[in-house]
Amino acid sequence: MRRLGKTRRTVRAAGPKRKRARAAAVACAGVLVSLTTTAASAHASAAPHWELTDTGTPAVRFRGLAAVDRHTAWVAGSQGTVLRTTDGGASWRNVSPPGAADLQFRDVEAFDARHAVVLAIGEGEASRVYRTDDGGATWTESFRNTDARAFYDCLAFFDRRHGLAMSDPVDGRFRILSTRDGGRTWTVLPDRGMPAALEGEADFAAGGQCLVTAGPRDVWLATGGAARARVLHSADRGRTWSASDTPVPAGDPARGVFALAFRDRAHGLAVGGDYRPEQPSPHAAATSADGGRTWRPARTAPPAYRSGVTWLPHTRTTALAVGPTGTDLTTDAGRTWHTIDTGSYDTVTCTADRSCWAAGEQGRVARLNR
Repeated sequence: MRRLGKTRRTVRAAGPKRKRARAAAVACAGVLVSLTTTAASAHASAAPHWELTDTGTPAVRFRGLAAVDRHTAWVAGSQGTVLRTTDGGASWRNVSPPGAADLQFRDVEAFDARHAVVLAIGEGEASRVYRTDDGGATWTESFRNTDARAFYDCLAFFDRRHGLAMSDPVDGRFRILSTRDGGRTWTVLPDRGMPAALEGEADFAAGGQCLVTAGPRDVWLATGGAARARVLHSADRGRTWSASDTPVPAGDPARGVFALAFRDRAHGLAVGGDYRPEQPSPHAAATSADGGRTWRPARTAPPAYRSGVTWLPHTRTTALAVGPTGTDLTTDAGRTWHTIDTGSYDTVTCTADRSCWAAGEQGRVARLNR
């Protein structure tokens, strides 16, 4: 639903292991408190820090981000732009699909340095999916939406073969697109197992995290734009769903849950707010410990709208949230958040080898260096 800068048709819408985990969480917390977004700070301090990389694309806003490891990452954004790095951000290669300059890429899912899938958003045929098997040297358009009522917002994969894409409601229910071959072909799933959407309810194509997975079958989607901000959950790869209310403020087309992160099939984080810069976003964070069936508000939420959130790997309590006004850190599993940086980012992710990346406006892509 949420164009975030584009015009809409209407306003609608076990012992030693635990000890190691705790130690890793403490270490990561110490790392992140010392984050900075300037290169000067990076050279002035030996501590780990956010370091901006030179993408050479100052006119592009990157809302799609997929990091494979500390060396390889993909970003996707406005003007049909897709970039890839294989040297930790020291250099970026423009691997954009040909003829895509008019498209808005809002999500990218990468399996390694050669295989990736990107989603373009928009009404009707503007919503498309492309796949590459050679690092972006060539692309295949594997899906083009032909229903003018559909508007696809996010992608998510369970593994290298099975994935989903989600659209704003069509005929009163969210539409789910499914692939079983890594994004080479797609099928619209029946909507019989999908709860009815609320009046005005839809998704936010803000940072590629409105649809997330954990494990081989669980998937969650975030909503807003209606009287209540909800999270929908499926335990069978998108065939049947249940809906739960969240305490994140809603009641306005610009407010709701923008991003989700689950570190396992039980423990989740939700962030959001009001994406309009002149509007406050109080209480715009929540936590779940039961797979999204119930949500509790954060005791201390981020001070403003946040569009991206991620758990740090190998920890049980540490996570990051990002938005246009800064980065926030939690070390107590989302109960309290503290701002640690004021740089503008739209999306954030961490990899299994403890590498964290963020991306946003003006071609900004940063990584946590040690």
